[in-house]
Amino acid sequence: MNLFNVYPLYNIEPVRALGSYLWDKQGDQYLDLYGGHAVISVGHSHPYYVAKLTEQLQQIGFYSNSVRIPQQEELAEKLGKLSGYEEYSLFLCNSGAEANENALKLASFFNGRKKVIAFSKAFHGRTAGAVAVTDNKSIVAPINSTEHVQFLPFNDVAALEAAMNEEICAVIVEGIQGVGGIQVASEPFLQAARRLCDQYGATLILDSVQCGYGRSGKFFSHQFAGIHPDLITTAKGMGNGFPIGGVLIHPKVKATHGMLGTTFGGNHLACAAAIAVLDIIKDENLIANAATLGESLIKELKSIAGSGIKEVRGRGLMIGIELEQPADELRKKLLFEHKMFTGASGKHTIRLLPSLAITQREVDAFLTAFEKVLGQVSTPAA
Repeated sequence: MNLFNVYPLYNIEPVRALGSYLWDKQGDQYLDLYGGHAVISVGHSHPYYVAKLTEQLQQIGFYSNSVRIPQQEELAEKLGKLSGYEEYSLFLCNSGAEANENALKLASFFNGRKKVIAFSKAFHGRTAGAVAVTDNKSIVAPINSTEHVQFLPFNDVAALEAAMNEEICAVIVEGIQGVGGIQVASEPFLQAARRLCDQYGATLILDSVQCGYGRSGKFFSHQFAGIHPDLITTAKGMGNGFPIGGVLIHPKVKATHGMLGTTFGGNHLACAAAIAVLDIIKDENLIANAATLGESLIKELKSIAGSGIKEVRGRGLMIGIELEQPADELRKKLLFEHKMFTGASGKHTIRLLPSLAITQREVDAFLTAFEKVLGQVSTPAA
């Protein structure tokens, strides 16, 4: 049997990782500025994280949600305190797509409606409900197509005002679009979404799968706008590599037995990973580190004059560098000549999603390599 060939692969095989670094089987060291799609939040193989998972696995790794799992309660308590959402409830699942699926279902249960507003360049996952609200026709199979979703321009308050009515079930939006190119939802836009959802009885869902867990310099990026969504979805950095996701649920949404469910979500080992992540974020002040180093890095990138950079976008350690030329050649030079992993959003945008524990020395190393490579890559003629 062969693997189903859906991933273009670099011929690199990491075998060890620590902090912000990876080593391949030849022993070459790489600086990780992407964290496997924003997953590595507290650094690879953090000793506290490894110890907590090892300790839990030696006791019990899994049992179903038909029994009490105290680790779920500890996770909910710590997440509530660190995020500022202590009054909300937590439903645990396995991934961002699953979190968004359950959020959409909860919204529909809550108000009995089914029409959803999503936005251009949105990405909410690849499962049926999540892909229906994702603006990418290449991943929407015929079975996924739906008539109940309306896509609007991102950050367009007037368009949202015109589209809202009493039939809208939910508005789902990323606080910062990741796959869409590190597009930051403006504070007036998020405030308008909150106001309009209240006005028409719709549910506001903030997809914080990639932009949450401290990456923006606040626990959730929508907190810059001073709003409280009805439902907040999270995953990626939540488990630092262990699959876990969740939905933070406003108290007005009441639970009944059986309305949601999952086999693996919230298992002992997943909760141990997520608890360790929260402990490390708190004890090592990683949200403040993301804010400080992210602001510095964005400022430095914007200061590189006449370089072929069209725009630098983002908040904290979620940064998009849009180039005037396609980014692929530059990313390959960074990877193979300077041993640095970066990501991409479309053809022209480099995506930086390093660990929240990245250091100034590592940021400086990237800036040096990036500026050098940028000078080597030709820009198109005017």
